[in-house]
Amino acid sequence: MSLEIRIAASSDAEAACTVLRRSISECCELDHKNDPAVLDAWLGNKTPQMVANWFSSPTNFSLVAISEGVVVGVALLTGAGKLALCYLLPEVRGQGIGKALLSKMEEQACSWGVKALQLHSTATGQAFFAGRGYIDAGKVRSPYGVETVFFWKQLDEDATCPNAPKRKRFCNCNTA
Repeated sequence: MSLEIRIAASSDAEAACTVLRRSISECCELDHKNDPAVLDAWLGNKTPQMVANWFSSPTNFSLVAISEGVVVGVALLTGAGKLALCYLLPEVRGQGIGKALLSKMEEQACSWGVKALQLHSTATGQAFFAGRGYIDAGKVRSPYGVETVFFWKQLDEDATCPNAPKRKRFCNCNTA
């Protein structure tokens, strides 16, 4: 499998929208429980035009994952350090694509000087984020009626952001 991760363009919006809609509909049944009202609310803003707007916003950083010429994943980071999207086509889950997208998002957040990344995960994605060092800070109900898990991760640690400025010490004591 060849995998390319690149900055999303407005021309990717339709394919990215398909990823979002299929991932939510097919992978997040644990969350929406096939409730048509919840699905309609959750998918309501997942249109090609809205996705294109998200991609073109100067305060967002968006990526697409492409395999064999097909958009198979999409992720979006806001300038405030919120991972707003991280979705894959159902058939590519478990292949490391989500990990690759998340890693690139963390790198971008570090380059912006973001100290901690935050996100609202579905129950479906909870184990994925917990397995990547994100800390569960409790449940939050989404505007579309799904209970989500608020996660955060400190990014200015050596392993996550090796080039991040080091924290200032408040004393001149010797740490050796």
